[in-house]
Amino acid sequence: MFGWKKKKTATAIQVKAPLSGKAVPLSEVPDEAFAAGHMGKGIAIEPSEGRLIAPFDGTVAHVIKTKHAVMLEDSATGLQYLFHIGINTVGLKGEGYTSHVNVGDSVKAGQTLIEFDMEAIKAAGYPTVTPIIVTNADELSASVEGHTGNVTAGTDPVLSITLNS
Repeated sequence: MFGWKKKKTATAIQVKAPLSGKAVPLSEVPDEAFAAGHMGKGIAIEPSEGRLIAPFDGTVAHVIKTKHAVMLEDSATGLQYLFHIGINTVGLKGEGYTSHVNVGDSVKAGQTLIEFDMEAIKAAGYPTVTPIIVTNADELSASVEGHTGNVTAGTDPVLSITLNS
């Protein structure tokens, strides 16, 4: 009768760590494209072990041919994430990386995506810090907040994302 509108509530989601290690702000990544946010919003993790897992159920959208990066789409939200293991590690040409997924694969939370040899990456002179970027955040989310500190893969949240209503 009075035309009151219900206020829409924004949907917030938590993204769990895809790696165990120490989560740090993107600004600490030693690569300007990631540090300045040119690749998108997100966080980075300095890994303590060489295993990247799916932090949610989704679909593999892309696997870089050198196996140092993978993109996943979250089935529930449509958000897409880039997981980029190390900085400038394309120069390794796939050495030290083992991908366990292919484009189009459906993955479950906790499933291993990529295993990597941290010592080989470091010995070749590359940082192992791993940016986690929400590539379409500007289209689908109102905010992306990173959580820093020590994290365990599949357990601790590293990103809080408020979806557009």
